[in-house]
Amino acid sequence: MADYNTIQAGRAGTRTLAIDEGLRAHMNKVYGLMSVAMVITAAAAWAVAGLSVSDVPTQYQIGADKYLTDLGYALYASPLKWVVMLLPLGMVFAFGAMINRLSTAGAQLFFYAFAAAMGLSLSSIFLVFTGMSIVQTFLVTAIAFAGLSLWGYTTKRDISGWGSFLIMGVIGILVASIVNIWLQSPAMMFAISAIGVLIFAGLTAYDTQNIKNTYIAHAQQGDTEWLGKAAIMGALNLYLDFINLFTFLLQFMGNRE
Repeated sequence: MADYNTIQAGRAGTRTLAIDEGLRAHMNKVYGLMSVAMVITAAAAWAVAGLSVSDVPTQYQIGADKYLTDLGYALYASPLKWVVMLLPLGMVFAFGAMINRLSTAGAQLFFYAFAAAMGLSLSSIFLVFTGMSIVQTFLVTAIAFAGLSLWGYTTKRDISGWGSFLIMGVIGILVASIVNIWLQSPAMMFAISAIGVLIFAGLTAYDTQNIKNTYIAHAQQGDTEWLGKAAIMGALNLYLDFINLFTFLLQFMGNRE
């Protein structure tokens, strides 16, 4: 009987060790995918902004010795700007609807395409804010994100109950942001940014813990295909948390041109 218990305990310990090793590999993959997407977004935003602004005089002057090229006018001043703004949102909804039909490689390719579209949408920040303030805000966001994600991964506290509250908050600030496009209220923009920082700080910790718990629940079933897509969805969630945290912090920390 003692030998049987010893064998069972050994098997349980081996299984736990395998899950722990798999979890570390899974989280490394999540952060790796997210990092590649961030590089794609930054490169796309910088490249598009560079092609959209020139010091050669055109009819579209936006500052001292700063002019929009024809591409810049099309992206930021023509009706096409609404497509540029809303394209990432539409792709997120499409991704959620298509994920079960896509292969793991297809889902990863779609994620990177979305990151490029987000870079196109974010390229306008280089026209509004100084490059130094963008870099400083990015570094602050990276430090804050790392701390929040680490806490979400290591905490023993169950924060799954935060989910519904945080999602309602995201919907609220999305609606308020759309309304403020027409109102152009600085006070409302300040409130949206402050609440947005708090919401996406909470979502960073929540999503990290959720990725961890989801892996542990499914790793025992050996669903390799599902876990591959789960890593991509987890990377997408954390990517969105980072991007939104960055853009809301930029409203406070960014120095305008």
